[in-house]
Amino acid sequence: MNIRTVPFDHPDAVKLNDQVQAEYHVRYGDGGDATTLDPTDFEPPNGIYLIAYDGNDAPVATGGWRSQDANGEGNEDGDAELKRMYVIEQARGLGLARRMLAALEENARAAGRTRMVLETGTKQPEAIALYTSSGYEPCVKFGYYRFHDDSRCFAKVL
Repeated sequence: MNIRTVPFDHPDAVKLNDQVQAEYHVRYGDGGDATTLDPTDFEPPNGIYLIAYDGNDAPVATGGWRSQDANGEGNEDGDAELKRMYVIEQARGLGLARRMLAALEENARAAGRTRMVLETGTKQPEAIALYTSSGYEPCVKFGYYRFHDDSRCFAKVL
């Protein structure tokens, strides 16, 4: 797997984002994640967006983080919010999500962020299993979905 830094609006990022949004819609029936994201959210040093490519240079996994500090949505100073973690169906079970997560954590730590946070949902049990097995613990809900019953938030000290 070759992990590359790309802009959030890169054509491969848009393609994978469309796929993950479609999967969210299938799982939750709500049209996908309504959280507002701006491509500048993922510009270093305040964030990063990564795509993993396979041996044929096809995009197979994605993920990013963006800086968050104390706000009215439950974030704390020093937070790095994980966004758009996704592995295409044909590449699941190969450890790509775990490798992507490790790369994002390393980058956020190097950027001075002190805690990685994420929001997922009850209809994504494989995501919850990945995060809890990677040292993430439940935390106070934050962000757009903090008042939704299906929302689950996790954090890990970097």
